This record gives sequence, C-alpha cells and structure tokens, in this order.
Amino acid sequence: MRRASFKLLSHIRKPHPRIPISLSTRDFSAPSLSSPPKPVLEFSPASQSSRFSTSYSNRFPPHNLSAHDLLNPFSQDAPQMSSRQRRIKEKSELEEAFEASESLDEMLAAFKEMEASFDEKDLALACLKIGLKLDRDGDDPEKTLSFAQRALRIFDENEGDSGKKMSLPIAMTLHLLGSSSFGLKRFSESLGYLSRANRVLSKLEGESSYSPDQVLPILHAVWFELFNVKTAMGRREEAILDLRKALEIKEMIFDEDSKELGNANRDVAEAYVAVLNFKEALPFCEKAVEIHKAHFGNNSVELAYDRRVLGVIYTGLEEHDRALEQNQLSRKVLKKWGRSADLLRAEIDAANMQIALGRHEEAISTLKGVVQQTEKESEEHAMVFTSMAKALCNQEKFVDAKKCLEIACGVLEKKERSSPLVVVEAYMEITTQYETMNEFETAISLLTKALAMLEKLPQEQHSVGSVSARIGWLLLLTGKVEEAIPYLEDAAERLKESFGLKHFSVGYVYNNLGAAYMELDRPQSAAQTFAYAKEIMDVSLGPHHADSIEACQNLSKAYAAMGSYPLAMNFQEKVVEGWEGHGPSAEDELKEAIQVLEQLKLKASTLVSETLMSALPHPDENGDGSLENSLSAISAIKRNIPLRFLCDKDKPYRYKELSNDFVYMKDDVNVENKMS
Repeated sequence: MRRASFKLLSHIRKPHPRIPISLSTRDFSAPSLSSPPKPVLEFSPASQSSRFSTSYSNRFPPHNLSAHDLLNPFSQDAPQMSSRQRRIKEKSELEEAFEASESLDEMLAAFKEMEASFDEKDLALACLKIGLKLDRDGDDPEKTLSFAQRALRIFDENEGDSGKKMSLPIAMTLHLLGSSSFGLKRFSESLGYLSRANRVLSKLEGESSYSPDQVLPILHAVWFELFNVKTAMGRREEAILDLRKALEIKEMIFDEDSKELGNANRDVAEAYVAVLNFKEALPFCEKAVEIHKAHFGNNSVELAYDRRVLGVIYTGLEEHDRALEQNQLSRKVLKKWGRSADLLRAEIDAANMQIALGRHEEAISTLKGVVQQTEKESEEHAMVFTSMAKALCNQEKFVDAKKCLEIACGVLEKKERSSPLVVVEAYMEITTQYETMNEFETAISLLTKALAMLEKLPQEQHSVGSVSARIGWLLLLTGKVEEAIPYLEDAAERLKESFGLKHFSVGYVYNNLGAAYMELDRPQSAAQTFAYAKEIMDVSLGPHHADSIEACQNLSKAYAAMGSYPLAMNFQEKVVEGWEGHGPSAEDELKEAIQVLEQLKLKASTLVSETLMSALPHPDENGDGSLENSLSAISAIKRNIPLRFLCDKDKPYRYKELSNDFVYMKDDVNVENKMS
C-alpha cells in the first residue's frame, strides 16, 4: 500500500465523543473541517493482495455542535449582524463549500477562496485533505508533497496551541509525506517522515483522546509503508519485521478467519521468499492456505495463489515432489477460472520443478506445450526457452541449449526499457546456464548488463549486491583476481545491509573474497575474511553444514600459508570432526581432510626440528652454562609455538609441557626448571 490514508481525521477544534468503528466497511474517512471522522478500512478485491485503500468519502457522523449550529442565533431571523458575526458566517459557508467539493478542481477553487479569509494556522486540515486527494489520484506527487509539507509546517508552528488533539492529523500528514516521498524515490526522506509518524502514533496508544479504531488503521498504513521504503533501500530483514508488525495490527482489527488476514500472511511469506528464507516463509504461507480454504473453499483463486507460493517455498527447501503437488493443485483451479496468464506462469514453474526432479524429458514436453500459447515477443516466450535450455544443459545437449538461450536473449533485449526487472531476473537465470557450459565470458557480459540496469533503479539497490557477487565469483573463476576483488568487496557490504550481517549469502561472498586474497598471496587478509565467512555460516547454516566445513578448511589453509601450523592444525581437526559427522556419504571428504591434517603435523614437526637444531647447542659442548642457554631458547620458542606440537619421540631430546614447568629429557635423566 503506497497511498496515504484518505478517510480518517478527528475534529480538532472542540473535544468530541469517541465514535465506534464499523469493521464491515473498512475505509479511512476524509478530513473534515467541521466534523469528526468515522475511520474504517477498505481492501482490494479477493484476487489481489490485501492493501488498505486510500480513497476517501464524505460520509461521517455529524458533530453535536457544527459551525452552522453555532451560527443559528445569527440567521435570517436575527434583526442585524455584526461584522464579526458576518465573518464567522462567511468562513462557515467557505468551509461548507470546501467540504462539498467532489473534484480536485472544485477543492482547489474553494481552497483559494479560503486562503483570502482564513489565517494560515486554520488551513492545515484543508491542505491535508487536498494532499490526500492528490495522492489518491496519483497524477502529481510533487504537488501532493507541497500541500503535505504546508500542512505539517502549520501543525508544527501551532503545536503548543493544538495539544494532543492534533496528534492524529499530524500522523496522517507524516504518513502522506512518507508515501509521497517514496513515490518520488526519496527514500531517506520518506523513512524520516514515517519514523516520526510511528513515534507520534505510539504515544497515542492507550490514551483516551482517540479510540484504537481511529489509531490502528493509520498505524498499519505507517508500518506497511516502512516495509516498502526499507525494502527499496535494501534493508530487507528490517523491512520484514515492519511487515510483521502490520500483520499484527490486522490481527487486532479483523476476525482470525478473515480473507484479509489470509492475504496478509501470504504477503509475509512472499517477503521471506524474497530473501531466500524459506523456512520462515513456510508457516505464514500455510496459515494463508488454512484461512483461504476455510473462507472460500478448495477451488478459489486466492487459494491457488497461496499454493503457487507454497510450491516456490517447497522448491527452496528442496522438497520438489511436494512443490509439484502444490503446483498441480494451483493449475487446476487457475484453469477452471480462466486465469490464462497465471496458468501459463504456473506451467513454466511446473517444468522447472520437473527439471529439479531429474524428469528432463517430461519437462521439455511440458514446455513445448506452453510455448505454443505464448507470443513470440513476450516475456513468457523468453521464460519458456530459458527453462528449456536448463533441461538441455542437464542432459549435456549444449548446442541445443545455446540456441534456446540465444532466442531468449533476443526477446529480452527488446524488453530492457519496458520491463527492466523482469529482464534482469531472466539474465540472472540465463547466466547460470552459460556457467554450466563453461561459457564464463558470456555470463559475465550478461551480468554486467544486468548490473548497469539495476544501478539506474533506486528501489532495486539491494539486488546490486547479488549481481556484483556473481560477477566477482566468475572473474575469480577465470583468473581475473584483481578485477574480482572490488566486485566482491562491494557485494559484501551491500548484502550485509540488505540481508543482515549473518545471512549465508554474505558468508559465501566472504569465502570467495578470501580465496581471491589467497591467490594474491595475502594470507593474513584471507585468514581474516575466511574467519568472517566461518562465523556467518556457523550461525546461518550450522557448524556441520558442508559449506561451513569448507569455510573452516579454507581458514586452515590460510593459517598454514602464514606458517601458523598450530592454528592450521586446530581448524583442520574441526574439519575432520565435521566430515565424520556426515557418515558414509562424506567418506572421500573425510579421507582428504585426514591426509591434510597429517601433512600439517609433518610440516609443524619439521619446522620445530629445524628451529631447535639451529637454536640449541649440544649440552656437552659448552660446559655448565649450556643447559641454561638451551632452556632460554625453549622459552623463546614457547612464546610462539605451543610445546605440545614440539614433541618428537624419535629424537634424543624431548620437551613436554607440564603446566608451567618444562622437563628437559636425555637418556632417561630429567632436569626440571621453572620457566616464565
């Protein structure tokens, strides 16, 4: 929901009784200059995701004392009227004319007359109402912003006079400013306005000035707009929390089995899918299915949409059979209701699920049936050939796969201006096919084009990190290490901002960045970066996940390259333990890890032997002082290498650690000396 609330505003001049809300009509009420509001909410048709409406009407209950009532003593029955009384009556008539205005032109004309008669401080509500009308029409966001800013300025300048009774109109004005700024791609400004609106509304909760039915609709609108703004800014993890707050507010307003709550749960599921958090998405989508099934039955379009999202979630969880089952149920309903466009996409999804299950011929057959239903220059036509290429790649029919990809790219090039996001998503998928065929240069070229398109879209900056990460990885793969590093470093920062510090995608980027540092013989930088990767993957994937174990292996390699064998051995032992936990399925990995550990032990032993032989004179050569000098040398070594790694039972001289005491051993004769 982008539009600001257009039907809820309290009477600001006199105290008014609280007005019960009707939950059957759900709509915001229009700002009135002389009467209190009747706040309600309105939702879009069942086939759409639920969104609060921004329309306003002029239906709201009359105040017990209107401006007209106050003027009754000075009506035509009165013998004469003072100049002050005439001014009051003129203002009342201007207010009534403004309230009766239906079109924007009528409102602006009435407002112009009001400007000549009213003080600036009395025009705040009129400015707000015009701003809301402009926002609803959506034709002039700059003009909307101008009226909203004027309203806020008046409210702020007269805040002391108005007190708490103006808090709700101020919150509505701030929401309108946030909505308008978002529409103009001014995300930072929008975030500031919405955050302030949230603070204002939070102070109203529990106060007697306004009922919850008046506050909650606007509070929902603010939380939902915060979700939109933060998503556009790339702060997607934070955005999902805001969306869940909006869902909680809906749960306070609607019955637990209402269709609006079903749509809201699906919105949250889709938001989690967008950040690849399928585990968190699943319960919200299942709740949406449960609600819509109870409300509409098994053959509703809403339930079909739920099942399609559920299929995507199961695919992300690699439960492909269950995904295909949901897809089949969804297609059955979409076909029944004649939703041809949605059905076409669902059939392409089904083919991709068949490919994931290894049923390539079946997938190709499905796609051949779908392609006959698409127009040659349509996005769906390109999607079909992209999926066809995937099936052919998996069968290693690379020549045919390349032909399919060329057809898809030919269609997509013509759509770059009109549908940039669709094209970028398609390019990302196509590059994976070129990678499978080792066509890395072609993949890099397409990704570079996608990156240039995304950088022109302010609301899609979160996607820039993902594309940069792919480019960096491919450059690293093709040996262009120095070119890869800037892309990987930029991707790491962007993905942290978009998905959070501990998201697994950040861990993968750090893993690749560490590999790049190793290629440039910068083991210290590599060790630090691999440590970040391991920490993130341990949290996001678990320490026993294969990728977490690989990060630990890389960290061991970095320390070995630095000559820090004790640390290298420590992490390599964890690698061995990790693969042991995977059982027979990781037998080869375990053997390799053990072999690496033995090599590290050998290198550590060799290094110690060489160090000792060069540092320690033979005890019999230098008389009484030789043992003391030898032990001093051992003390120096101790500060750098733990002596448990220095033991070598095949040597005549052995050293072992006993707390802080060290024992020098030769021919079964022990000489003890306390060392610091």
